[in-house]
Amino acid sequence: MSAALAIPRHTLSIVVPVFNEEDNIGPLVKRVHAALVGYENAWELVLVDDGSSDATVERGLQAAREYGSHVRIVELTRNFKQTAAMQAGIDAARGDVIVTMDGDLQNDPIDIPRMVARLLNEDLDLVAGWRQNRQDGLFLRKIPSKIANRLIARMTGVYLKDYGCSLKAFRGSVIKSVRLYGEMHRFIPAWLATVTTPRRIAQEPTTHHARTAGVSKYGISRTFRVILDLIAVFYFMRFRARPGHFFGGIGLSLTALSGLIMAWLVWVKFGLGENIGGRPLLIVGIGTMIAGVHFITTGVLAEIMARIYFESGTVRSYAARPENPLAADEGWHRPA
Repeated sequence: MSAALAIPRHTLSIVVPVFNEEDNIGPLVKRVHAALVGYENAWELVLVDDGSSDATVERGLQAAREYGSHVRIVELTRNFKQTAAMQAGIDAARGDVIVTMDGDLQNDPIDIPRMVARLLNEDLDLVAGWRQNRQDGLFLRKIPSKIANRLIARMTGVYLKDYGCSLKAFRGSVIKSVRLYGEMHRFIPAWLATVTTPRRIAQEPTTHHARTAGVSKYGISRTFRVILDLIAVFYFMRFRARPGHFFGGIGLSLTALSGLIMAWLVWVKFGLGENIGGRPLLIVGIGTMIAGVHFITTGVLAEIMARIYFESGTVRSYAARPENPLAADEGWHRPA
């Protein structure tokens, strides 16, 4: 490794979730090994099969036999989707540094040493990939992605140009303190900002290739899921430990509005002597009061659930078949 990429001693885990990528597994493992030729630290490659229905697992096992025990296969019992597969890989990873990437050959492993060097030399917790020359469709991928990136950055306060790039380098101790579920893999930098400062999150330009085999798992429909997930991220970033403030704030605002409406109607009824029984404003006032009380009680229940969440153990979002246990010094690709 060149002096420009000299980095502190560490162990590296590369986590790759895959789903029906039988034609890409062999080339992927080959590219990773080619990119890490001469890498001066121990590393492992963790392939997470997300319930593939093709020969992905068989190709992965074949690669493990060919290259060695540092190529590991985590086989999920069914298709749990990418976020759960990524969480399974992170849980299985043993490295001080964890790199995630897609298994469709669009991310290039050649960028890994540079990203890891920046992570450790600049004392960062995350270096996120930035696909400057993205090889995807303009209207179905690039434009929705640009809009989503700006919206996510504005709402979360973590300003990255490419949230959707799966190629990311994490400090292992930090990413393991975050639990991923649902479809939250797009918002990992935002989730990470709940346990570290955005100042320790950076981005690095990366290579991006067009898909040559397999079928893309993404479509325009994910735009709507991103919006819903973004609302959830915003809530958890601001109010995870105090949900009562979120729901209670809305509830108090509604009850205050209802109080003003009802006070006005009382004045109209007894001050002006007018009939208010047929006024739509009466129904609005009563409905607003009911909604406000509901939000306040929801806030109380959310506070109780938050206490249970923080005091209980973690529950995994996936199920995986057991691996053969490895000793601490086994299953690493070590420099010659």
